[in-house]
Amino acid sequence: MAVLRKIQITFDCAEPERVARFWREVLGYVAPAAPEGFADWEAYVSTLPASGPGSWSAAVDPTGEGPRFYFQSVPEGKVAKNRVHVDVRAGTGLVGAERLAVLEAERDRLVALGAVCDVVLYADEENESCIVMRDIEGNEFCLD
Repeated sequence: MAVLRKIQITFDCAEPERVARFWREVLGYVAPAAPEGFADWEAYVSTLPASGPGSWSAAVDPTGEGPRFYFQSVPEGKVAKNRVHVDVRAGTGLVGAERLAVLEAERDRLVALGAVCDVVLYADEENESCIVMRDIEGNEFCLD
């Protein structure tokens, strides 16, 4: 029997807090609670060595159901297509024009947050519509 485990999705990025804020808005996630013994994140960060502040951030599902997103600072920039990407399920259960309208509305909301729309893939005989996008640091994701 398979064991169900919680997962975390990790992003390498240049500005972890900025990217975390973007994904919190996309998913309705929140910042995680401050570590035990600290009133808030600022109090915790003040205890870190100079290289620690700003080197990571996170986004968590307030219901505890979805995966944690973790963002870590890396020195190199993104140079190739992601091998893994996030599908934001904005149109689940919808078909045709209704689905496309919901996806386009979500695309417009995310573009206002700094996302970029790469391409709208329109429904055909086999697949429903989806929209390929990039977050504020160029990581690909899909609205489906």
